[in-house]
Amino acid sequence: MNKQPTRRSTLLAAAIGAVLVFGAVTQVNAQTASERSAQRRASKDSGKPAKQENQYPNATRTAPEAKASSKGGAKLQKMMDAFDKEKFPEARSQADAIIADTGLNPYERSFAAQIGFQVAYDADDNKAAIEYLKKAIEINGLDNNAHFDRMFVLAQLQLQEEQYAESLATMDRFLNESKSTKPEHLIVKGNALYRLERYPDAAKIIKQAVDASPEPKQEWLQLLMASYVENNQGAEAAKVAESIAAKNPNDKRAQMNVAAVYSQADMLDKAAAVLEKIRASGQFTEDKDYRQLYATYLNLDKKEKEAIGVINEGLQKGVLKPDYQAYVALAQAYYYSDQTGPSIDAYKKAAPLAPDGETYLNLARVLWQEDRIPEAKEAAKQAIAKGVKKPEDANKILALKGK
Repeated sequence: MNKQPTRRSTLLAAAIGAVLVFGAVTQVNAQTASERSAQRRASKDSGKPAKQENQYPNATRTAPEAKASSKGGAKLQKMMDAFDKEKFPEARSQADAIIADTGLNPYERSFAAQIGFQVAYDADDNKAAIEYLKKAIEINGLDNNAHFDRMFVLAQLQLQEEQYAESLATMDRFLNESKSTKPEHLIVKGNALYRLERYPDAAKIIKQAVDASPEPKQEWLQLLMASYVENNQGAEAAKVAESIAAKNPNDKRAQMNVAAVYSQADMLDKAAAVLEKIRASGQFTEDKDYRQLYATYLNLDKKEKEAIGVINEGLQKGVLKPDYQAYVALAQAYYYSDQTGPSIDAYKKAAPLAPDGETYLNLARVLWQEDRIPEAKEAAKQAIAKGVKKPEDANKILALKGK
């Protein structure tokens, strides 16, 4: 029996979500039946399987002879017939029998483990898929291309299953034995290190992957940026964010990430400037957009008026939700910009929405300062009714002279 072509399953480990929210996204792309048929036809037309380039020329592993025996070949052919006809339970059962038969050679058993993996993975049985890959590697019967490819797939599948320590161990073995320095391999190790919260180590190897790639993928840069952020390397994170944004000037998320990184690095002026450009372009279409900008202004000195403008615009457009957080921020911005009347109006909207009576108490204090004693007393009553940490403060207002 001729050696069967390797059936590859490519896993892509990526890490990026919304603004500085990172989560693993892993995919496996398995061959369809039509793709397998086309592969077989190509092999038959040429008279022999296509010779594959050695993908791991510096590997320390000596590849075994990857050849089926007459006995094992017939069993592999039967298994492959079931697999190609998409009789997957039957193919998996035959794969299990081949793997268990120690009288067959390592190539035959390792190859069967590959098919077992593919069937298990297609059935969403990731636990079994991982075990099949481990068997394919442990039996050690595949050529270097297939052997190391299976190891790499195993590391990625472990990453997907949140087996981060196991994924890192697999990648360490893979890189040590294959001697690969390919960026697409290094990035998976970096991802595992990031998930393990080993941020300095993650940043080092992810940067190595990025530097080794003529066109590093955006998700790699985002993962590097996240590693820098988590490691409190704000300046380095900002540089990466800026490079992503420069390549994607019309990508709102890329621009928002720049602003978020600036905020993390305490570069609030720069964060506000980036966010204002996005707002001016009409891309503030979500509640969180307005919140990010007004929060940035409120953390800057003497930027209360700018925060007020942002909040009011968001409310008027119906994009910013008229909730407690928005109204209390507005009330505070008015108060600290010496606009007491509008501050009181905003506090009156915020207080009924507050989780406790503290906002009513603040309203009472501001009303007291304005000598609006009856209104201050009423607000103090509401504060006590909703609950405050220091009822005595509200009672002082209730004890004031005046109706």
